[in-house]
Amino acid sequence: MTEPQMNLPLGRDTAIECNTVLSKPIQIVDLFAGPGGLGEGFASSGNGTRFEIVVSAEMDPIARETLKLRAFYRLLKLKNPDRLCDYYDFCNGRSQKPFSDASKAQWLEAEEEARCITLGSEKGDQELDEILDERLEDRPWVLIGGPPCQAYSIVGRARNQAKADYNAEHDHRHFLYKEYLRIIKERKPTVFVMENVKGILSSKVAGKSIFAQILQDLTDPNKALGDPLPGKKYRICSLVTGQSFGPGEDVAKIDPRGFIIKAEEHGIPQARHRVILLGIALDDEGNIPEHGSIPEITERVTTKQVLGDLPELRSRLTKKQDDNETWYKEVANQLDDLRSEVDSHAEPKLDAVMKITRNSLLSASLDIGALRVARRQGDGKTEDEHLDSWYRDDNLDYWLNHDARGHMPSDLRRYMFASVYARAYKTSPKGHQQFTLSGLAPAHKNWESGKFSDRFRVQLEDLPATTITSHISKDGHYFIHYDPKQCRSLTVREAARLQTFPDNYFFQGNRTQQFHQVGNAVPPLLANKIASVVYGVASKKVQERDANNHISVQFLTD
Repeated sequence: MTEPQMNLPLGRDTAIECNTVLSKPIQIVDLFAGPGGLGEGFASSGNGTRFEIVVSAEMDPIARETLKLRAFYRLLKLKNPDRLCDYYDFCNGRSQKPFSDASKAQWLEAEEEARCITLGSEKGDQELDEILDERLEDRPWVLIGGPPCQAYSIVGRARNQAKADYNAEHDHRHFLYKEYLRIIKERKPTVFVMENVKGILSSKVAGKSIFAQILQDLTDPNKALGDPLPGKKYRICSLVTGQSFGPGEDVAKIDPRGFIIKAEEHGIPQARHRVILLGIALDDEGNIPEHGSIPEITERVTTKQVLGDLPELRSRLTKKQDDNETWYKEVANQLDDLRSEVDSHAEPKLDAVMKITRNSLLSASLDIGALRVARRQGDGKTEDEHLDSWYRDDNLDYWLNHDARGHMPSDLRRYMFASVYARAYKTSPKGHQQFTLSGLAPAHKNWESGKFSDRFRVQLEDLPATTITSHISKDGHYFIHYDPKQCRSLTVREAARLQTFPDNYFFQGNRTQQFHQVGNAVPPLLANKIASVVYGVASKKVQERDANNHISVQFLTD
């Protein structure tokens, strides 16, 4: 077997460089870890040498299985690279388990790193504290994570308001950030990174801004948690603007939007807008080290750029027998029926795309996908060497998690129309105003209210995708593939690529659980860029400590 290719972080033009080489990696604690997107970005920084994950805490047992498998892969790379073949044998279907006797030590270590812990419960908090007591060393370290967002998101709040007995003040999810805050207070990280949805900026409890309260609490955790003793204080910084907020300052003078990171502006093929806070511990004089920000890019990475070289698939059929011939007839008939209603003179672009699509269906030979789909030599390229080094791994014989969903004939009709419309007009059709052909309107009493204008949405090929959310686990209506002849929603692997998970990141569980993990994650490539900024700050803290203790620090030379 050839030597496994390492997934390297991006080069000098896309990362903040730090010229310090520390004798030991900086320890990381990852809370509310999900499948590990944020942790992956940090753990892969500096070719895997800058950070070491002490523990990843996640309450979902299936997401924890994904976390554990990924931890095992990283540990093999660092400690037992000769047995990386065990991981690839599992990915490539040659073995039923990912480890052998020769790699069992790393598997057991991965089990200790990736833990199924429910933060906020007495048992979960006790377990986490015991782990930190045992493994967290007395030196600069970093806390990362994002408390669950259901209570803060716009969609989540709309659902809550529809509940007659809902009371925001009694919703514990609003206050899960205090579990994060408790660790900051008691363990005093040098730096922390906290991520959440943009909706947190407008979320209120008892008429008061949740975000303003969180900002104030994070600057002075002891005060926030009612401890009269003085403790470590922090300045909360933006990673994209010069804005920051410190203890005792007027929160009303802060523009909350300054803490939003727009992922598409930083090389992520997805318009994902999230609030990400960088907390830096104040020194005895109340100062923090100078820090950088994540770099912007001039050209957006598009949906087609990262999905275009993946194997083409057809959707499965539900409510009918599912085989190639039945599917082709169904899709072709739906397309022919739609085209019969289109005036070729009034809408020549739409008619032309429908004609091209019809011809392409005749020559297409599409599979439905699977947990493992055969990989061609050299496929999956993006035409960008940095992205290719991030995504691709030539040791994989298969595309992982590339399995098409099943769709009802009525939805196939809508997906076909939406995708040909998007290809013709470079925009996704909206609601009842553009879904005007027969059989396109769903049986929904509020369809024409305007509230469901994006009920069916195509991910446009020449733009970054819209935000990949956990709702993709429920249906694919908002995540329609741009290629009409495939007539389907995105697969887990395609969603994972839009989220910038490397191709060798193997999601565990059933397809719904895999979608849920991907939708809830932080894009690892964005996290990798954040990690470069954090490393610059943390390494300065290490230098200060070592200088005070008369410990030498090595420097890279160009």
